[in-house]
Amino acid sequence: MSMVGNLRKVAGLTRRSRRRVDLSHPARSPLGSSVVNCVLYRDGVRRPGTETVEEAVRQVREHGHDFVWLGLHEPTETEFARVAELFDLHPLAVEDAVVAHQRPKLEQYGDVLFAVFKTVTYVEHEQLTATSEVVDTGEIMVFTGPDFVVTVRHGRHGSLGPLREDLEAHPEQLAKGPSAVLHAIADHVVDDYVSVADAVQEDIDEVETEVFSPKPGQTADAGRIYQLKRELLELKRAVAPLARPLETLSVTPLRAVDPAIRAYFRDVADHQARVTDQITGFDALIDSILQARLAQVAVTQNDDARKITAWASIIAVPTMVTGMYGMNFDHMPELHWRFGYPLAIGVIAVACFLLHRGFKHNGWL
Repeated sequence: MSMVGNLRKVAGLTRRSRRRVDLSHPARSPLGSSVVNCVLYRDGVRRPGTETVEEAVRQVREHGHDFVWLGLHEPTETEFARVAELFDLHPLAVEDAVVAHQRPKLEQYGDVLFAVFKTVTYVEHEQLTATSEVVDTGEIMVFTGPDFVVTVRHGRHGSLGPLREDLEAHPEQLAKGPSAVLHAIADHVVDDYVSVADAVQEDIDEVETEVFSPKPGQTADAGRIYQLKRELLELKRAVAPLARPLETLSVTPLRAVDPAIRAYFRDVADHQARVTDQITGFDALIDSILQARLAQVAVTQNDDARKITAWASIIAVPTMVTGMYGMNFDHMPELHWRFGYPLAIGVIAVACFLLHRGFKHNGWL
């Protein structure tokens, strides 16, 4: 059976027998090492840690006013199948969370919101080359329900540990429920977009300076510029598609989003729009820089061609003269004259000098 079929089967069994799920046996919870953290919050305050994820879920459902935040990093299909069973997650969303490589989006399945965010980080490098990695991307999937938040992270970066600590320092915000966590993640992701865009701008400024104000021995080859454009496209793919999900979160009433949180999403959407405009401007600027560099290369090649043509014209004079006098005819002017040879050399030298002076005056040499 395919993975999608397995996930659908798990979800179907969950809906039919959710009340019969035994949450008291950790051995039946093969979540493995994918669990980064599992925290229970009551009135915005972190509660003492529980032994298992199942125990945290049981306490939340018994109390009715808490929520649990489960963080996972690159779970396998088997590991996440148990999570889908515990939280009654839709199989289509579960498939996206396991497979990854998704486009930023927002989907609603009953009382559960499923959001996908592309995370980005700037890759430090001493010098930009034609193969330099400038932007590294990852993903964060967020399931937001009435009493839970499940975050699934893919990639080498994008840790939510510092974000969790910042949220716990503001319990009044966490008290608004799982949608406060969703907002904090969206805000965190977009803030990273701003930072990466600023760092990329420095690379663009450096390349622009090399193209239009080159230092001696320094050139900005087209390969470096094109690589920067490719990396900028990677950033654009992460940022631009997020506009519609943020607009939905900030405008559309959703059961999983506290009305008091909706205004905060409008601020995040505004920041995302500004980064998108910034990236669009970068893209146009890099196109201009690339065209300018290609024009410079064309001009340089034209200069080289003119120099070669000028020197070929100068060399043609002695070639022509010596070629004529090398035909070995008996009756040729000045062939037996005493001063014939010096005269021929003089004619060649004067003609070459005049040609060189003319080409130099016209800028060909």
